[in-house]
Amino acid sequence: MNKLNYPNPIFIRTNTNCINDDWYFSFDNDKYQKINVPFCPESLLSGINFTDFIYHCFYKKELVIDEIKNEIVIHFGAVDYRCAVYINNNYVGSHVGGFTPFEFNITRYLKVGKNELFIEVFDNEQRNSPTGKQSHKKESFGCFYTRTTGIWQNVWLENRPSEYIKNVKITPCLKNGSLSIEVITNGEGPVSIEVYYQDKLLITKNSQISFKTIENIILPEIHEWDVGIGNLYDVKVIYKEDVIYTYFGLRDVEYRGFDFYLNDKKVFQKLVLDQGYYPDGIYTAKNVDELENDINIALELGFNGARLHQKVFDPRFLYLADLKGYLVWGEYPSWGVDYSNLTFVGRYLQEWSEAVDRDYSHPSIITWCPLNEVWGTWENNKEKRDVKFIELVYEFTKKIDPSRPCVDVSGGHHSRETDVFDFHCYENLESIKKYLDEIEFEGKMEIPLLYTDGENIKYKDGLPINFSEFGGIKFSSKIDNNVSSINAGPVESTTDWGYGEGEKDAESFIKRYEELVTLIYKCNKISGFCYTQLYDVEQECNGFYTYDRKPKLTKEQIQRIKNINNIK
Repeated sequence: MNKLNYPNPIFIRTNTNCINDDWYFSFDNDKYQKINVPFCPESLLSGINFTDFIYHCFYKKELVIDEIKNEIVIHFGAVDYRCAVYINNNYVGSHVGGFTPFEFNITRYLKVGKNELFIEVFDNEQRNSPTGKQSHKKESFGCFYTRTTGIWQNVWLENRPSEYIKNVKITPCLKNGSLSIEVITNGEGPVSIEVYYQDKLLITKNSQISFKTIENIILPEIHEWDVGIGNLYDVKVIYKEDVIYTYFGLRDVEYRGFDFYLNDKKVFQKLVLDQGYYPDGIYTAKNVDELENDINIALELGFNGARLHQKVFDPRFLYLADLKGYLVWGEYPSWGVDYSNLTFVGRYLQEWSEAVDRDYSHPSIITWCPLNEVWGTWENNKEKRDVKFIELVYEFTKKIDPSRPCVDVSGGHHSRETDVFDFHCYENLESIKKYLDEIEFEGKMEIPLLYTDGENIKYKDGLPINFSEFGGIKFSSKIDNNVSSINAGPVESTTDWGYGEGEKDAESFIKRYEELVTLIYKCNKISGFCYTQLYDVEQECNGFYTYDRKPKLTKEQIQRIKNINNIK
């Protein structure tokens, strides 16, 4: 079974039909034009390419149903931000949240033959809603980019029996050679769990379920999931007439003191920032090859993983990460939220829980990162966040997934509790050296923007520390059609943006990168880093690659970056 043929490779029903073709789009529910789903109307690949604000829009599509058997369910991978779904003028349901999947049972609204599927989308909640890096101005600027509206992940129909499996969550334990598998159904009856490795049936567990069961299974064969080693077990779950195919990787993740451990081995996290943007599709890759390429180019540079920044990534990207033994931080696009307003925390937790629920079983996810830089609102950065917001999000995350580390906030302002304390710093080499020396020799954490004044919250000495954003060095290049003859030159565009002063050529960029990484490696209390960033995004020109993934460095220079990363 090629899992990449399915929209969500970690939860597969084989009776699935992708319906991305033949959609029509309108700004006013009057004049419709064809749109290529799942690409947002702001993108070139959609065929619309309208990049101004879209507060309200409409989709429609004809569904031809040959027969109505069992239950027919429609799935949406993601629709930004709020939408209502109709079948044949009948209201089916609605969903709030632009980054997480949802589904509706549409059986009762269908008829054999032609049916009309109609979607109304609202994206006018510019304040107090998670938008991530989507620009709140008309144009892109700084580290804010083109907006995404409406459907931007796959849409598919699924045929399932009336008694079905609602969810499967797998928690591995390498130390005990076991897994805990939670199965949730909409009824009661027999359930069978089959575990395979490379098509070989290892064990079958039969039991009875009453809406939910948690089964512990001792594995007869141990195949370790590790950095660069994506050993994956396959699992088949059978409940009455329903069958779900899933998988897991056998690994343990934890912090001990200042160090991160994977499978009882100390591993330094050499991560790179990946924002999941594409020049033609914005939030949506053209195909799975583009998803895989971003992992491959990071590995070629010597990184062992990525921080998936301010976006919930395509499930197929996570499957590829699982397959390649690629470490990732699972993040939510928290920018845009008013952290001073506790009235919104419930809705935020609902959206975040949907993301965790979808991605719980991916072995590649080694840390949850629900919030990023909660410094203030866009309209007024002096409006202080409420620390209870951050603490509620952290505590909630640990309740729904105690198996992984969770950082309360990446960067700042921090709260009182976290599994790993991380910080961002784009200052010059001398300033970073000063901060790292204070961490290493004095146990001090005096980097700017880590705390909110007056809360008396400080770094707890002994907590593991991650340097989760640094660098961001502006570095543009002129690139010939012949990729082998790259001529790195001066930054010419006045719109190019990066952190601090840029570098004029490849050699000076590599020298500065080496100085930064070498300095970090000397600090034994740092458990990992994340460099900003893998590739340019629109006007932000601080990647190793251009926005369209052309290398700014020669093959020899890429190898030098890899050698620098592999010093530790």
